[in-house]
Amino acid sequence: MTIFTKESDFENALIEVLTQHGWEKEVIEYPTEEDLIQNWAQILFNNNLERDRLNGCPLTNGEMAQILEQIQNLKTPLKLNGFINGKTVSIKRDNPEDIEHFGKEVSLKIYDRQEIAAGSSRYQIVRQPQFKKVHPLGRDRRGDVMLLINGMPVIHIELKKHYVNVSEAYIQIERYVNSDIFSGLFSLVQIFVAMTPEETVYFANNPYLGRGNRNYYFHWEDFNNEVISDWKEVAIQLLSIPMAHQMIGFYTVADKEDGFLKVMRSYQYYAASQIAAAVSRIKWGERNQRGGHIWHTTGSGKTMTSFKSAELIATSQSADKVVFLMDRIELGNQSLREYRSFADASATVQQTESTSVLKSKLLSTNPQDTLIVTSIQKLSRIKQDEDGINEDEIEKLSSKRIVFIVDEAHRSTFGEMLSDIRKTFPYAIFFGFTGTPIHEENSKKNSTTVDIFGNELHRYTVADGIRDKNVLPFYLLECPTFIDVDIREKVALHEAKAVDQDDAFSDPAKKKIYQHFMGPTIEMAGYYDKELNKYIRGIEDYIPDSQYRGYDNLYSDKEKELEGSVHQKAVVNNIKKYWNLRSGDGKFHGIFATSSIPEAIKYYRIFKQECPELKVTAVFDSNFDNVDGYQFKEDGVLEILDDYYKRYDNLYTLENHHKFREDVRKRLAHKENYKTVERTPEQQLDIVIVVNQLLTGYDSKWVNTLYLDKVMEYEMIIQAFSRTNRIFGIDKPVGTIVCYRKPNTMNRNVDRALELYSGNKPLGLFVSKLPQNIAALNSKFNEIKILFEFENVSNFSQLPESDSAVAKFAKLFKELVELLEMARIQGFDWTPESLVDPDTGESVTIEFDEETYNKLLLRYKEIEKRPPSPPVPGKDPVVFDVDPNIRDKNARLLDYNYLNEKFKKFVKALGKENTTKAREELHYLFASLNKDEQKIANIILTDIESGNLKWEEGSSLSDYMNIYQEAKEEKDINLVVSTFGWDKKQFIKLIKNMVPEQAVTSALFYDLVKNADQIKAQKYFEKQGKKLGKFNLEVEVFKKLKEMILTKDFEL
Repeated sequence: MTIFTKESDFENALIEVLTQHGWEKEVIEYPTEEDLIQNWAQILFNNNLERDRLNGCPLTNGEMAQILEQIQNLKTPLKLNGFINGKTVSIKRDNPEDIEHFGKEVSLKIYDRQEIAAGSSRYQIVRQPQFKKVHPLGRDRRGDVMLLINGMPVIHIELKKHYVNVSEAYIQIERYVNSDIFSGLFSLVQIFVAMTPEETVYFANNPYLGRGNRNYYFHWEDFNNEVISDWKEVAIQLLSIPMAHQMIGFYTVADKEDGFLKVMRSYQYYAASQIAAAVSRIKWGERNQRGGHIWHTTGSGKTMTSFKSAELIATSQSADKVVFLMDRIELGNQSLREYRSFADASATVQQTESTSVLKSKLLSTNPQDTLIVTSIQKLSRIKQDEDGINEDEIEKLSSKRIVFIVDEAHRSTFGEMLSDIRKTFPYAIFFGFTGTPIHEENSKKNSTTVDIFGNELHRYTVADGIRDKNVLPFYLLECPTFIDVDIREKVALHEAKAVDQDDAFSDPAKKKIYQHFMGPTIEMAGYYDKELNKYIRGIEDYIPDSQYRGYDNLYSDKEKELEGSVHQKAVVNNIKKYWNLRSGDGKFHGIFATSSIPEAIKYYRIFKQECPELKVTAVFDSNFDNVDGYQFKEDGVLEILDDYYKRYDNLYTLENHHKFREDVRKRLAHKENYKTVERTPEQQLDIVIVVNQLLTGYDSKWVNTLYLDKVMEYEMIIQAFSRTNRIFGIDKPVGTIVCYRKPNTMNRNVDRALELYSGNKPLGLFVSKLPQNIAALNSKFNEIKILFEFENVSNFSQLPESDSAVAKFAKLFKELVELLEMARIQGFDWTPESLVDPDTGESVTIEFDEETYNKLLLRYKEIEKRPPSPPVPGKDPVVFDVDPNIRDKNARLLDYNYLNEKFKKFVKALGKENTTKAREELHYLFASLNKDEQKIANIILTDIESGNLKWEEGSSLSDYMNIYQEAKEEKDINLVVSTFGWDKKQFIKLIKNMVPEQAVTSALFYDLVKNADQIKAQKYFEKQGKKLGKFNLEVEVFKKLKEMILTKDFEL
């Protein structure tokens, strides 16, 4: 293996590999933007020589300016993706040589995603493109490698040599993007690649890269979802032709609903391409063909994958119709919005409001009607409905090539509806998408997913998703409302038909039964005995549902409607007690799954009574006419709708109950008109109570906890748990699952489900419990402690001097915070009571306290203000990977009352034997101040000890610090304006009245730079050892002023 000790060697090696895999051998060396514009102009000319296009007359600078203006107006990568994939661009000809078209508009071909490595497609490599300086006083920059398709820069690669972390490459890209380096022609870049010889990540271009969210930075993986680490293999698989062409044309998605460009993950690419390939191999005209199924875990982007699959089929004209088949109207509407959000201008996704509309879309020959979204319920009725399809029309459809893509293929598709659809469309081909395929272990009507849809085409399990950090791991919490030994005894007495223990022992027959159930031979959860080939019941199998409901008839006992059983009250009290802890102080929402509609209504009423401060609603199927207990259910729904109206001023009725469900879904997901609902907490929902089917209808990254008062199995467990594990940020490290009913049985069922659906990779699905997390916290803290000691920094009082040590601290502290967030969810709050292992009752020890953590947090925050070290020739600058989302929301920073008490003790001890001890105690607390505050506090102590400051009774250290801070700032500002000859009022306006990031790009900022007194400024920099010419002097003034504003440090 070659070790690259120089980036230039790595760059040469990458270019060599690319030229061997589809890219042109003639490399464009060190071009400016103008050079690349001319290169593009020449390619456009060569590809548009026809009479009705350029008519053999070259593009003028004015015509290229027209194209660049269109790019400038589109601005965002999201919109520019449509420009690139729009095939053509229009210009008004101003070349007098083209007499036929002069002053007229012509259309030019720019890129065709179908023309892969063929026709007019050109694939060029650019070595170190030169980027213009953004500010007049900034400096020029060079990238590493850029890839052009048809002259357009679409992929940019930043390289780092061996033994450098890949984060340094992607942070460099983030800096470029946030500094507007990728503007003009370079704004066409769609995909960024950060590459070292040992690791590569790729991601889509977006305006706000690196703002604390790197969830969309991906590793390329092989078909079996194993990460490809070797740079050469990544280059061959991801960056070669035809793959790079396909990534730009087919596997980038301009998501208009989310508002940013996305690039597909490797497993999405494999799935979509497998389906497209399967359709291309179909022998149309044969009956009952099965296409296959995709097993991709919930939360992994199945909707985008299914859309891209359909788009590939449609654009390749491999089928006449592609129908997205959803289970339930709500999912159909939700998916329709998402599909339309993904679709480009050339692709139209059709809605089917009724059976007649569905029929017309299916029979239509209009290419605009190729992609259709409908529900399985609607399609299954297409023959029975009055406006449905007749036999003659079915005959017409039999000649059409129809592909059905079935979402959530594990659900109601296993009924008569899919069978009816197959009979109506016998020549169609069906593909299924599911996160939980049905296996033999949990088959429905003796049918598995393979039986219905055909073989598995690609797999990406929940274990793969958690490993890749595409979804979160789970934290499973068992909260039994009854103690196992008490439940066991109740079952034993019930089965023995005894009143109590004395009664059981009074009769030999009763005694035998009682002891059998109390003994170790019967486990709490039942199990299947393979040798006996039968199910062995456990204690919890003997518990009647009434034990949880409280009484058998929920419908007629009006006196107990608001009372609640012992179990139900315990559940609600547990949710209430730990609400702030589990919800992140109300930031996140919960879903509460109950066992029946009557129980859901009952719980809703208990919440209203016991927790009026929580914003709770309930959603379930309202179609219960003429069923047992319908009046109780109808009254409950009306009560829920009325309360919703009173709270949110949104009026819904039984007739439009489906709109109520949709409003709840949007509010819970912060979608559409609720996109910013977190800013108005009174409009948020805290908990949504659900029952069965609707449990899987609510996908939201804002849901972090699932409360379960029901027993579930296999696919329902994975589907339900997956409501909680959408990626959010550092505030949401896990999806929390709280089980209340039959916890031992649920524990067994969870093990079975994960064994079935983890793809034989069960490790890492659940986070460690509190003792293991505390041990990991201790280990991480000791790494930080050793780092500071090695750098000769005591008591974490300041950041280490060396950049490499600071970079290491930034990494370690972020890891420590992630562990701490997990421990907090598990109940840790720095008190001794929170350090008790809930399983064993034993205390665990944490090796640092909250005060020490707060010191470390202050040091971490100081990294952002740390001025960059002077560049060293031949060495890359050290990158500080600081997460702006790490903040002190949970930190109780320095207790100033305590600090002031120690200060008074020090003043009163002056001249006495205990002065040294008092000073040491005070100095120890200074570590909890930031760097500037420490400096001022030490000056105050020195002044008091020297007699320059006389302490006044009643004055605190805080008082003196405020006075000294104001005086120091005034002194510093006076020195700054005097040193550079600036107007004091203008300088104060710049530093006081503007946000720092805005200040350094303002007109006032540049005025001060230009108007600096050159003689005075020259003297200042000469004292720093710098002899500067006029231009370089202005550059240094620019850098110094920017540094002062961003660091808020005006001391010269």
